[in-house]
Amino acid sequence: MSELRTDRLLLRRWRESDLEPWAAMNADPEVRKYLGELLTRERSDAAVAWMRAAYDERGFGWWALEVRETGEFIGRVGLDVIGEDMPHPGVDIGWRLTRSAWGHGYATEAAVAGLAFAFETLGLTEVLASTTVDNLRSQAVMRRIGMTRDPADDFDDPSVPEGPLRRCVLYRAHRPRA
Repeated sequence: MSELRTDRLLLRRWRESDLEPWAAMNADPEVRKYLGELLTRERSDAAVAWMRAAYDERGFGWWALEVRETGEFIGRVGLDVIGEDMPHPGVDIGWRLTRSAWGHGYATEAAVAGLAFAFETLGLTEVLASTTVDNLRSQAVMRRIGMTRDPADDFDDPSVPEGPLRRCVLYRAHRPRA
C-alpha cells in the first residue's frame, strides 16, 4: 500500500488503533449529517475491514488520515470505484474527517495528494466526486482542489431512500496536460 505524505498529513494504512476514533466519528451526528444513519461499532469496524481488503485487492482505496506532527488519527481520504448502480461510472475521491479537524484545510491538503496519486501513479484521466446537494463544505473542497461541476450531471443516488440525502451534485477533475 502506498503511503502519501503532505506538509502536515500522513495518508497511510489502517491500524487497529484507528478503530476506536473511527467508530466515534461514525457515531457523531454532525460527521454523519450528509451520510445517513449513525454506524454501530460493529458496522464501523466492518467498514475498515472492507477498506483494507479493497485496497489490497485494487492497489488503491481509502487511507487513514493522520496529523504528522501529533500522530492523531483525523479521518480518511481516498479513491473508490463507483458502483455499477450509480449513473456515473469511474473512480471517486472522498474524505471524512473528525469534527476537531474541520476548518484547518486538512481535507483539501489530503484530497490534493489523493488526486496526484490518481493521476500520476494510477494514470487515471478523470476522477469524480459527489456529495449531497446541501453539503456545501465538501463542495467547497471539491472546488478548491480544482474540480468543476456541470449541473446537468447532478443525480438522485439510487442507493439512498427518498429524502434530503438523495439528491447529489457531481464534480470532475481531469489529469493535467503535460
